[in-house]
Amino acid sequence: MSSQKKAPGNKGFKTGESIVYPAHGVGQIVAIEEQEVAGMKLELFVIDFEKDKMRLKVPVAKATSVGMRKLSETDFVERALKVVQGRARVKKTMWSRRAQEYDAKINSGDLIQIAEVVRDLYRAESQPEQSYSERQLYEAALGRMARELAAVNEVSETEAVQLIEVNLNKGPKRGPKAEDGEGDDETSEADNDSDETSQDEAA
Repeated sequence: MSSQKKAPGNKGFKTGESIVYPAHGVGQIVAIEEQEVAGMKLELFVIDFEKDKMRLKVPVAKATSVGMRKLSETDFVERALKVVQGRARVKKTMWSRRAQEYDAKINSGDLIQIAEVVRDLYRAESQPEQSYSERQLYEAALGRMARELAAVNEVSETEAVQLIEVNLNKGPKRGPKAEDGEGDDETSEADNDSDETSQDEAA
């Protein structure tokens, strides 16, 4: 089974299978159709993204170059769950810069990078509230990660979210008096983002 999953090249994809498309997450190939463009026959994957109520057509020849990939192997999913158990690593840079980096990771289609965003933006109930923009990015990353876990483990998305949250709570104690790394996180918000703090709090 695993050798088939790793089949190289775009011909490794088949109708009916779930795939990951970087900018949209998990979708399903519902058909492979031919279209004539400028006198040339073009083969296209027709991909449905049920969550976004969207259909995308991707040229078969370009599928791998745009980053379309098969679902992760189970052991890779386990690695992603280990990532969310780790200590949040928050750079001391402006929030706007960090937000761009998080956004790029979410849209990379890389499950480990998405797991890093979930880990870094997660807030336990005992911690300060997230700003509106942090919450949006966290939920986008959590949704992407949960959809792939649900597809790989053949469970519902709700069960996948619960599994991720269980693993998040296995991480370093995320209370208000958390280990020193967490403290840095708070000061970096305050020091660098004074211009944005007021609007974040209002959100």
